[in-house]
Amino acid sequence: MPDDDPPHLPFPNLAGEWQLDAEPDFAAELLPDPEPEPAPDPPPVPSTNPFPSTVLVEDTPPSPEQIVEAMLFAGGPALTAEKACEAVRGLTPEAFRAAVESLNKKYRAQNRPYGAVPRDGGFVLAVRSGFRNVKERLFGGPRETRLTQPALDVLSLVAYRQPVGKADVDALRGADSGGILRQLVRLGLVAVTRRAAGETPAGYGTTPRFLELFGLASLDDLPRLGDSVQMGG
Repeated sequence: MPDDDPPHLPFPNLAGEWQLDAEPDFAAELLPDPEPEPAPDPPPVPSTNPFPSTVLVEDTPPSPEQIVEAMLFAGGPALTAEKACEAVRGLTPEAFRAAVESLNKKYRAQNRPYGAVPRDGGFVLAVRSGFRNVKERLFGGPRETRLTQPALDVLSLVAYRQPVGKADVDALRGADSGGILRQLVRLGLVAVTRRAAGETPAGYGTTPRFLELFGLASLDDLPRLGDSVQMGG
């Protein structure tokens, strides 16, 4: 007689080998994701500007010495105290001369190849004698003017005896010097001048170009020569 119980299916014993999944945490799913922590600030980058930010050159007014130096570098005729004081409000002749003296001290201390030298009652920037050959290579020296020996003789007479008239030059040379004097005038080495105020006879004297060409600050720098050798021979 058949058994009324349901057939027994041969499932293995799974006790301890499986369990129900835990109930889902719906509350956690509703919460927003946490915000990420902010990244730390990058380290400061050192500045490559060689000039400190506290130094504002344009906000610093120039000193009288700097103004005088700028006027000297501008070139042109010799810078006199009168001209400088007209251009700079409050500048006095004493302060002008003190500025020039201070500049020259700095130039010497720094071994600069130039300096403020006196000329025509004022000052100009000129290369020092030790660098004269550099200037001559660039712009030419006395040899490049192609002066003949007679022209050098006449120029020497004018330099040492100025203002001197043509008749005196002719007498000292024993020859006519008109053509040579005109040549020297054309070269800008000699100019027509007068012996003294009110006197009519014209004379000849040297020019600033003569001083510049021969590297002289003033006529006082001419070599001390006797009358017998003033002809330049």
